[in-house]
Amino acid sequence: MTFDVTIPVLNEEPTLEKQVLILHGFLKKNFPKKGQWKIIIADNGSTDRTIEIAESIAKKHPEVVPLTVPRKGVGLALKHSWGQSTADMVGYMDLDLATDLSHFLEAYKAIAEQDYDLVYATRLHPKSRVFGRTLKREISSRGFNFLLKAYLGVDFSDGMCGFKWLKREVYPQLHAAGADNDGWFFSTELLTVAEWQGLNIYELPIKWSDDVSSSRVEIIPLAKKYVSSMIDLKKRKPA
Repeated sequence: MTFDVTIPVLNEEPTLEKQVLILHGFLKKNFPKKGQWKIIIADNGSTDRTIEIAESIAKKHPEVVPLTVPRKGVGLALKHSWGQSTADMVGYMDLDLATDLSHFLEAYKAIAEQDYDLVYATRLHPKSRVFGRTLKREISSRGFNFLLKAYLGVDFSDGMCGFKWLKREVYPQLHAAGADNDGWFFSTELLTVAEWQGLNIYELPIKWSDDVSSSRVEIIPLAKKYVSSMIDLKKRKPA
């Protein structure tokens, strides 16, 4: 099974090369077959040297593909990348590699060997191990996921974790049914719509290391956007 790993980036000049090469080394070791995978660096509006560094990495490592996205937005970056992919499996992870890379092997097997349609990582499962997370972020995450369950009627445990994988063949139907947000909420829309459509979803407990120092997330403004997006998404819920 072929796969594309998309990493959405915005002004990541200081750490881009180091993190991408860590991921590249991991994939090359575990999936040595030539042409089986790509790392898509989806740059959505960087004003520093991010895209130049991505292009430099690509010259040395053909499995790395720089992708310029027209404007800012994590969801937009993923839609842009997945919309032109020809791989059997697509997905994404954050550049900080907060989710331990060993979990990618579990995600791959769930789709390639166990025929799941979508795999999502969860930091809120009893078996998950989370390190370095502040109380503020923990409370806000649990509060958001509680709202999702109560308002949208979903069962998944963690809609926000940046580590999701799916069969590329199911992406168009998810996109058409409501997974269309240009921002961070796109990740949650994928899961919500997949559950509404009865797809085969795999919940993946993970080891997660939270890098608070590199986070640009502002909780209050983001929460307001999420609530607004939840209201819009519910209008698309099947009767």
